Amino acid sequence: MTSELLLLDGATGTELNRRGVDTGLPLWSANALTAEAGLNVLRQVHLDYLSAGADIITTNTFRTNRRVLAGKGFSARELTLRAVATAREAVAEFGKPALVAGSLSSLEDCYRPDLVPPHDECLAEHSERIHHLVEGGVDLLLIETMNCLREAVVAAQIATTTGLPTWVTFVCDENGRILSGESLRQAAEILMPLGVKALGVNCMPANTIAQPLAELRAVCGENFPLMAYGNIGHVDDEQGWVNTDSTDPEGYLQHAQSWPAQIIGACCGSTPDHIRKLNQGWKKSSFS
Repeated sequence: MTSELLLLDGATGTELNRRGVDTGLPLWSANALTAEAGLNVLRQVHLDYLSAGADIITTNTFRTNRRVLAGKGFSARELTLRAVATAREAVAEFGKPALVAGSLSSLEDCYRPDLVPPHDECLAEHSERIHHLVEGGVDLLLIETMNCLREAVVAAQIATTTGLPTWVTFVCDENGRILSGESLRQAAEILMPLGVKALGVNCMPANTIAQPLAELRAVCGENFPLMAYGNIGHVDDEQGWVNTDSTDPEGYLQHAQSWPAQIIGACCGSTPDHIRKLNQGWKKSSFS
């Protein structure tokens, strides 16, 4: 995989919102899994990303954990299995090979490393989430939007024992450090020996991604797969995310062409048009 360019999909939650699905907190994108109408929209979102050229689609499991669902009347296992099944159905309907990545996010707020639960809770809850994703039949485990190295390491230690490829991405501050304060160098030095197969950054503005990726490239070497997918918009305490359309597909492609990464996609606020533009431009260029 080291010489292969792979295209990840774009945003799921914000795209569901664009199409009329309730994505209010605390369930956010998991709302789509609670009714047939939402599942139908989700399936079409996956299909549109596949049609746009994505090699990998991500399960809508960003918030299907017991911490979020506690007291809401929904089973974390049931919603996770629905999410994986919907992604699988989309790939089957599309009729061409594609990978399904099982998404695991921070247990608490993606931008609040101070809220990361104690070690034992992280261990128990991520173990459960990973078990559900593996049971559902994902092709790889994507530990994404991690704001704390401690939590990422716990999740990676569990994920790498499953035998599935494990990828990890972080949210960084304006100085390129993980929000919990550690450097990406520290993260790479801990995670690579665990057997993690790709590292990267996500849910950051596209114009801030090149620098942290360069730091990862320096420590990981030229052949280790790096990944990147930036956001378009900003976080909101009530809605979860506000779309701004501030970076159009052409502008996003221009940023992506400067990223030293083999796996790219787009995060919150992006659309299938962003992935289509990446497919037309970025995939035609060779990795350097």
